[in-house]
Formats: sequence, C-alpha cells, structure tokens
Amino acid sequence: MICTTVAPLLRCLTIGCLWLVIGLCWPEHGLRAAEPRLDFNRDIRPILSENCFYCHGQDANKRQADLRLDRRDAAVAKQALVPGDLDASELIQRIRSTNPDEVMPPPNSNRRLTDAQKQLLERWVREDRKSTRLNSSHTVISYAVFCLKKK
Repeated sequence: MICTTVAPLLRCLTIGCLWLVIGLCWPEHGLRAAEPRLDFNRDIRPILSENCFYCHGQDANKRQADLRLDRRDAAVAKQALVPGDLDASELIQRIRSTNPDEVMPPPNSNRRLTDAQKQLLERWVREDRKSTRLNSSHTVISYAVFCLKKK
C-alpha cells in the first residue's frame, strides 16, 4: 500500500528536480558563470599607475591634495575609496565628472581614462577589495578535496 502512494510522489519530485536543474542551467534564463574577481596588481594598479600615481602616489613632493592612491589605507582614510559604495567614493565621483574643474585625471594632465578603465575601477570599488570571500570554483574544489579525504 505504501509503495503505491510513494512511487508517484517520488516520480513527481524527480521530474520537478530535473526541470529545476534544466531551468537553472539554460543560458537565456538560468545561472551564468560569475566574472572572475579583479586582482589589484593585475587589473587596477596599471590604471592607477598610468593615470593617477604621478599626482597621488609615493612621491610627497609631487603629491596633490595630500592624497595617496598607492596605499589603500590612505585612500580609504581620505574617502577617495569607500569600499562597496560607489556614490561615497570620491575617486569614482571624480572619474565620472564632466566638470573640468573636478574631473580626474585633470584635462591639462594629458591623461585620459577609457570607459573600460572607468568600469574596472567602479567594479573594483563595488567588489570591496578587502573581501575574503572565496570564489565558487575554489569552494567546489575545496569541498571535493574534503570529500576525498573523508573516504
């Protein structure tokens, strides 16, 4: 008696789970692979070095506005960088500005950020670079190793 009532239920659950998996994996509607996290030295430092460090780097004699962008703690202290908050980050406000008196890098510096570079800087601030979250591939690999060690 129990077998005849449980079997249809299990069949429905199995089919439902199958449709759920198909729906999540379908490219137009489902989950997409996340972009790899930015690496400061690979992705961000070259942009800042080329466009910002001349006036906001380690050389105290050339430093403008007493702002260092080569040291995260100094940039955070001056609120040039507010991790995770684009609107509060002065760096983002300045690179987005169209006002020649506010935009960075300044027009007379002969340096220009491309739209792609601006997007990377915005993504970097949004990702909050102090985050210690693991990316999903690292988590999956760690779990697989854990399971193998248990056996």
